[in-house]
Formats: sequence, C-alpha cells, structure tokens
Amino acid sequence: MVSTETVIVVSIILFSWAEYCWELFLSLRQIRVYKTKKKIPHELESVLDLETFEKARVYGLDKAHFNEVKSFFSIVTNTCLICFGWMSGFWSLSENLAVSLGVSRDNEIAISCFYIIVLNILSLVVDMPFSIYHTFVLEERHGFNKQTVGFFIKDNIKNFILVQVLAIPITSVIVYIVQRGGDMFIVWLWSFCCVMILLLVMIYPSLIAPLFDKYSPLPDGPLRSSIEALAASLKFPLGQLYVVEGSKRSAHSNAYFYGLFGSKRIVLFDTLLENYVKKETDEKKTKETDEKKDATRKKKGCNDAEVLAVLAHELGHWSYSHIYINLVVTQVNLLLTFMAFGLMFKYAPLYTALGFAPGVQPILVGLVTVLQMILAPYNALLSFAMTILSRKLEFQADNFAIKLGHSKFLKNALIKLNSDNLGFPVHDPLYSAWHHSHPTLLQRMENLNKKE
Repeated sequence: MVSTETVIVVSIILFSWAEYCWELFLSLRQIRVYKTKKKIPHELESVLDLETFEKARVYGLDKAHFNEVKSFFSIVTNTCLICFGWMSGFWSLSENLAVSLGVSRDNEIAISCFYIIVLNILSLVVDMPFSIYHTFVLEERHGFNKQTVGFFIKDNIKNFILVQVLAIPITSVIVYIVQRGGDMFIVWLWSFCCVMILLLVMIYPSLIAPLFDKYSPLPDGPLRSSIEALAASLKFPLGQLYVVEGSKRSAHSNAYFYGLFGSKRIVLFDTLLENYVKKETDEKKTKETDEKKDATRKKKGCNDAEVLAVLAHELGHWSYSHIYINLVVTQVNLLLTFMAFGLMFKYAPLYTALGFAPGVQPILVGLVTVLQMILAPYNALLSFAMTILSRKLEFQADNFAIKLGHSKFLKNALIKLNSDNLGFPVHDPLYSAWHHSHPTLLQRMENLNKKE
C-alpha cells in the first residue's frame, strides 16, 4: 500500500513539473513569435524603425532562452529539495549551528531564525551566477546595464543584510504567535502580517529605497509646474516630486507614486526624462565616457507633455483606488492561506514526507510547505486572476488619462518607452494572457484610438 508520505511527495512534485511544463510550453510559443515575426506591425510602421524592432526581437529571444535555463535549474533544485530531504537537512544544520552557539534545541524561535539565514545564504549562492550573467552579459549585451562590479557587489551586500534585518524579527514573531496564539492564532497571525505589510509599504519608499538609489527633488521648471498643476486640478495630495537616479543601475525607465495616507510622493526615473540633466557628481573620466556613448545613441526618454501623460495614467490608479483594491485582495488571500495553514500544519505526514523524524514539526517549515507547495495550484490560479485584474486596472488608468485630454501624448509616451526598453510589440496570445500584468502596446494603442 502506498504511504501517505509518498502521496504527498509525488503530488507536490507532479504539480511542480506540470506547472513547469505549462510555463515551458508558453515560453516556446513566444520564442516562435520572436523567431518568425520579423515585420513591424502595420500599426507601428510609421513610429517604429526596423533597427529598433530587430533589436527588441533579439533582446526578447535572449531573455526567453535565459529564463528557460533558469527555470529548468529551479525545478530540478526544488525537486531535489523535496525528494532527498534537503529541507530537513537544512533544519538539522540550523539546529547544530544554534547549539554550537549555546542555544537550546528546544528554542524553536532561535533555530527558525538560523534556518532563515541558512536558506538565504544558499539562495544567494545559487542565484548569484544567474544574477551575474543577467546583469553583466544579457543586459550589457543589449545596452541596458549601467552597474560597475563594485556597485553590483555593494548592492547585493546591502540587500542581503536588509533581508536578514527584516526576516529575523518577522520570523520570530510568526513562530511565537503560532506557539502561543491558541485556537485564535490565525487571527493574530493575520493581523500581525497585515500591519507589517502596511508598514513596509509606507516605509519602503522613504527609508529602504534610498539605501539603494539616489533620490533628488525634481528641479523647478515647466515640467514641475505642469505636474503640480495637474495634481492640484485633481486634488491629488502631492507632497514631493522626486527624480531617482536609475541610470546608475540600468537604462530602463519608469514612474510611480507612493503613500497610503496623507500626502503622496511622485517618483520619476531620470531615464524617463528626455531633457533631464544630472548633477555633476561623477568623475570627469566617467562623464566623458558617457557623453561619447550618448553621442552615438538616439535621444531617449519622453518630453514634458509625454511625461505628464504618463503621470495622468498613474494618477488614474490613485483616483480609482487601485492600490487599496490590491491591498484588500492581498489581505483576503493572506487570511485564506493562513486558514489553510491552520488546518494542515499539525498533520504529521507532511513533515515525515520531507525527511523529518517523527514528532519533529517545525512551524516555519510547515508554513513554507503549506503556503508554497501544498497550495501551489491555488497560487497559480490566483496569480492568473490577479494578472487579469491588473490588466483591467491598467485600462482604467489609461481611460482616466484620456478623459484628461492626454490621449495623444500617452500614446507617444507608450511607443517611446516600449522602444527605449526594447519591448517587442508582438506576443503570442496565450503567453500574453498568462504572463502580462499590463496590456500589450498594441492593445493599449487600440484602446486609445477608440477613445480619441
């Protein structure tokens, strides 16, 4: 007779590989598009040159091949993690490390913290070759990488330290709540996580993001005046206007606003602004090198009217309370997953299936196993549903910009941003439906044309 443990392991692995095969199928469909679509869509023939179209096609193909290799490595690693009892092995390692430092084996909170550190170190080591290749080979090849080796190393060190500073106390509280929360632990756990999510959303832009990138006030001028006038006309509580020096990291561009309560802040990437001039903080040699490179490139970024149209879109998200919609969905989903965890985490075969000795049932391992492995089918369906919702919200934000009279400039901005970021404008319908949280460029242009 097949044991319960075997059923659990086989079920987890079968779904993991089924999901991988589905993703691979979609990826191959999109790769076929990259290989066969070599003509500019007629909607873009007057605004997109063949050279940029070809660069975008090759860039998309390179990224797809990279993701294929990374995904295969990930599924093999996860299979080994489950089949060969690596999770229990890492827990034993964490236990031994804790004991060597004078911590009792009965102190599950402390051992859970060591477990998090061990997993984070292993994740860093495993992911580093892919991160290096992506940054210094793939992105460099296509002209997007702006990071030096020193910047990359410093960035990863800061990121690793920050993750531990946040993960260790949060892990400690989670394990403590489950241990001491009694029958109501789900409510306390959900409440704690809700507060932490809101807190992180609020402090990330002002306290965490500046650790990695430089933020400067947008200089006085026509663009700043136009943005302030737009915000005032909509009664948008604008507090600050910042430009983030994203060009030190990448040539990709973006814009966003943040702030849940009270005044909001708008952030523009310097790579988004066509006429933005950085303060002279770089060394003379670096500056001269950048000027020579820039002289050989087409001018990138958006003009003031196009930037204003992009921000009109972003303010549409604010006007329709999209951030609160996403927060509510996140909190409801969190409650449902914690309820599932409450039903399953004391089920002994769940742990013995992963190689733990009878009676050993670490709370943190149970949480990870239930939320990421047992609920994997639910997570996949939820992700797809959120993708559909996100596209709907993006169309709403576009329509908001149209109502404000920014249709023409938003269309121009979308075309420029797509071109600057080497976004390939042609997509396999099935791949796009599953993966794209934003409508494609052609879909957005069609919508804008209809509403003009």
